[in-house]
Amino acid sequence: MAKINKDEFIASLKEMSMLEVMELVDAMKEEFGVDPSAVAVAAAPAQTEEAAGPSTVTVTLTSAGPNKLPVIKLIKEVTGLGLKEAKDIADNGGAIKENIPTSEADELKAKFEEAGATVEVK
Repeated sequence: MAKINKDEFIASLKEMSMLEVMELVDAMKEEFGVDPSAVAVAAAPAQTEEAAGPSTVTVTLTSAGPNKLPVIKLIKEVTGLGLKEAKDIADNGGAIKENIPTSEADELKAKFEEAGATVEVK
């Protein structure tokens, strides 16, 4: 059997269906006693995080705008805080939600901007 290089191997993988790739993984488990998918899964997050940016962000209120009441109500709704705590955030600014997915942060930002507030996603 002729030895193939990694580029040829990858090219052949691209031509396979998902079922064929799964069968290949199973065959590699049997032949070598190693699960190649565990290695690939462990390495993948480091690569995607660098390429896509942070996976979690913090939404911070920088200004409640001229009409604070809708912003206070929204802070209460989103955070579950009481009226006084929500008013403090509206008056002084601060973190609304921390360590949330970027998709959720984008939705929150849109809601707060619609209410007249200025928020920052970090």
